[in-house]
Amino acid sequence: MEVTQKPHLHRDWIDPHAYGIVKALQKSGHQTYLVGGCVRDLLVGIHPKDFDIATMAHPPQVRRLIYMSYIIGKRFRLVLVKREDQQFEVATFRREFNPDDFPEGAPPGDNVFGTPEEDACRRDFTINALFYDPINDQLIDFVNGLDDIDHRTLRMIGEPDLRLAEDPIRILRGLRLAHKLNFQIEGSLRDSMTRMSSEILKSVLPRRREEILKFLRLPDPARALLELFDLGILKYVIPTLHDLITHPERRELFLGLFDTYRNVVVDPTQPVELFGWLVYSMLQTALQGPTDRETPLKIEDEVFQNLMREELGMYKFEQAALIKAVELLPSIQRVNDFSRRGERRQLSLIKNEGFKLGLQIAKSDFIVSPHGFQFWQDAVDRLAPDLGHSEGNSKSRRKRTRKRRGSSHRDVDAKTDPAKSTSASADDHDSATSIPDGN
Repeated sequence: MEVTQKPHLHRDWIDPHAYGIVKALQKSGHQTYLVGGCVRDLLVGIHPKDFDIATMAHPPQVRRLIYMSYIIGKRFRLVLVKREDQQFEVATFRREFNPDDFPEGAPPGDNVFGTPEEDACRRDFTINALFYDPINDQLIDFVNGLDDIDHRTLRMIGEPDLRLAEDPIRILRGLRLAHKLNFQIEGSLRDSMTRMSSEILKSVLPRRREEILKFLRLPDPARALLELFDLGILKYVIPTLHDLITHPERRELFLGLFDTYRNVVVDPTQPVELFGWLVYSMLQTALQGPTDRETPLKIEDEVFQNLMREELGMYKFEQAALIKAVELLPSIQRVNDFSRRGERRQLSLIKNEGFKLGLQIAKSDFIVSPHGFQFWQDAVDRLAPDLGHSEGNSKSRRKRTRKRRGSSHRDVDAKTDPAKSTSASADDHDSATSIPDGN
């Protein structure tokens, strides 16, 4: 173990609530650290989005000591602490299960508690297994993660084939982290990613959806998607895209269109915009590129329905909004026709579930001129000034939709959105493999 005093780490970026939780648990005698992606990001100069905490205290002890805390999860029990509009996950240090230690049977789920070192060795990559004590300003490193950060290298803890087989989502997470941090993937891990790529099919769709969205939020997602293609991984993640860009001419066309349509995404937190960007780029590539089809593909065709439903894991309302957006493009282009309509019909178009995304697509695809785009903006301000504040309506609609759904992965239930259901996320993720990585 290496303990580093005063590491090169952005301490002033540490959330004061996270600091307070660590301090309170330490004051009660429980060894407690910041852990995972937040420590990694602080070391590489990225402002963490989330702060996760690991402690020797068991969940009931944390709940008694920390106000506004709640035990969540069954397979992986942890404590969720709420502060204002933020949430902090406090997990007890885990270790690998050894049947000899539990002659009367193991605890339910993944709740075999251990030491900090045992916990670190269970995590995925060395750069995600660093602990930081913000009270004593100490960095604790059991796996040489700090050295890998210094050399900007992504390395697996343990034997890569075995660890990727344990959780194939690590293949996607690893490649995404390498692109996010501009790290190189260690050679044996890179080879293993290719060798084990078919294992991704064993992962559940909600987790693949989550990783695809994170890929699309990267500074240069096209480069990451190309590496997925080059390593033979893309055909197991988004096979429709793999088949589309196998043809060199279509690949170049897709890359150009994907860059052109980047402005479709106004708010990266909205999955429908990210998916709309990707799917529309693919649709236009299929329409404009070389093809053996006698009739042009449409967004309603089964190949795109399957893409949205089975490969991307889009919710039904997201699929409906995207289809409507594409269908509305001719109407958005006909500004004069809109002007001749009565106010009631004008309002009906503007409040259509696909209008907002359709207008973003129309602007990015030069279907409307800057002057035409301003026309539509003025129309929205005049007829429906609250349209820009419709996010809450989408959220409540999503909640109602989930209540109607069953547990079929085809519809992707509430567990697919960790931002909306932390408890479900904790149950759905393998604690040994799903260490938070700060996005």
